[in-house]
Amino acid sequence: MKFSRRHKITRWPLGLFVALALVLALNISAAFAQGAATETPPSPPEVTPQVPSPPPPPVVTPQVPSPPPPPVVTPQVPSPPPPPAVTPQVPSPPPAVTPQAPADAAAAGPPAPFIVQGPDGNGKVLAPLPSLAPMVKKVKPAVVNIFTMRVVRARPGPSWNFPRGGPFDSDEDLFNNFFGFPNQPPREYKERALGSGFIFDPQGYIITNNHVVDGADEIKVKLDDGQEIPAEIIGKDPKTDIALLKLTKEGTYPYISFGQSDNVEIGDWLVAIGNPYGLEHTVTAGILSARGRALGAGPYDDFLQTDASINPGNSGGPLLNLQGEVVGINTMIAAGGNGIGFAIPSSMAMKIVEKLRTTGRVDRGWLGVYIQEVTPDLARAFGLPEPKGALIGTIQPGTPAEEAGFQHGDVVLVFDGKPIKQFSELSAYVADTEVGKVCDVVVWRDKKEVTLKVKIGLLPDSGQSLTASGSTPQDLGISVREITPDMARSLGIDPPMGLLVENVAPDSPAGQAGIRPRDVILEIDQVHINTLAEYQKVLQDHNKEEPFIFFVRRGEANLFISVEL
Repeated sequence: MKFSRRHKITRWPLGLFVALALVLALNISAAFAQGAATETPPSPPEVTPQVPSPPPPPVVTPQVPSPPPPPVVTPQVPSPPPPPAVTPQVPSPPPAVTPQAPADAAAAGPPAPFIVQGPDGNGKVLAPLPSLAPMVKKVKPAVVNIFTMRVVRARPGPSWNFPRGGPFDSDEDLFNNFFGFPNQPPREYKERALGSGFIFDPQGYIITNNHVVDGADEIKVKLDDGQEIPAEIIGKDPKTDIALLKLTKEGTYPYISFGQSDNVEIGDWLVAIGNPYGLEHTVTAGILSARGRALGAGPYDDFLQTDASINPGNSGGPLLNLQGEVVGINTMIAAGGNGIGFAIPSSMAMKIVEKLRTTGRVDRGWLGVYIQEVTPDLARAFGLPEPKGALIGTIQPGTPAEEAGFQHGDVVLVFDGKPIKQFSELSAYVADTEVGKVCDVVVWRDKKEVTLKVKIGLLPDSGQSLTASGSTPQDLGISVREITPDMARSLGIDPPMGLLVENVAPDSPAGQAGIRPRDVILEIDQVHINTLAEYQKVLQDHNKEEPFIFFVRRGEANLFISVEL
């Protein structure tokens, strides 16, 4: 049982110590007397004067700290020794132990490194994460907030939009008038949006996402120092969702350099800076969770996945490594996901930006084929040793692929010396190839490898050449692609079904009817659609004098949409 020093003093009063000291002195005196009597028995009278002289303080003082011979000290052990032994020891250990830990840590500087024990018992030292403040302070002035405004035309009040030819087609005006919303001419409204971006050139060139500025009539950029400067669009690429802007005010601006996204490894620390929900220059940190994600956002998906917090308003902002270099452009988040964000890798962005800056557009290579994933079942059916490559399903007439002798059922294994592991890699390799270049392509045909030579063509602007997907006829105004298992998980579709709408021309019949990007087409004219071949057949068999009836999935809801040519 422990007691404080105060309790110890109360339990052993000063008077008791004095009494014990006197008793000890008397015992000592008696011992001396007995010794003297033993040594000189003939003269006892000399012992008597010795009794009163030793007891005074000179004898007591030296005997308290160092007890005398065992016979005298033994009876005193249970009482006096504990207080002097315990009392001074209680306060001494805490000051010696407690302050030492923080003092040593402060003197050492950074926290102790993490040690991971390997299977052989040897520890591997991992350096602790340094402070991100110096890097953030360096790059923050180059991160900007982007505000856009566009004018939209819409009718006031609700619009029923009954399908053409339906039972209520002729009653749309009746419904509007009945509920107090008679047909009125369209009115103009200003629609505002916000996003992020970053300056990568001191002359004021800015990178952001295409969806941040698409259709904008006015663009303003707010710098870190509070300046608001108008910006103009130099070029944009909807297929990769990248846009290039330039500040209209001449000057020299702070900027961030690009890094190599190919050098970032899964588990490396990353930092995202942006304008989420209008909260300017918000900084979040995380790691690279995965790479090479194909989510159905476009034909050239190759996203980096990170758990650094990305929210609406972060679009277009930089994803940085610990050296302050841009390794990605924050673009989108997983619907319903927490801590799942995606960024365009810098290796792709740098190529696109250079083309936009030089010509204002992106020219891509073109084969003219529709391809799909090689599943394990398909690999066995075609006699492939393993599921890899890109399976050609359709070859468009009059295309480079047809002229080179490609056949449906060919599996592209190698394109221009680059192995094809995932089928989506082929579209990226073809797009990055210089137009007019003759490339060797190794395909798997009749259970053996065959080498073909193909001259790469120019991807038409109509969108009919989406190498890894496909498109609708030009008069519908949409492009679609087959849904892979990864895309299905991202869209919340189980099992995978339908075709994903990638792009919609705003003034096209599909756009006017209300079809949107990322809609999933389940049926057309009451025919189930799961492949591009089925899709093309339905379009060819359709009666052009009647509207298309699309059955699409949007989020968690299914709806019918009538599209009239």
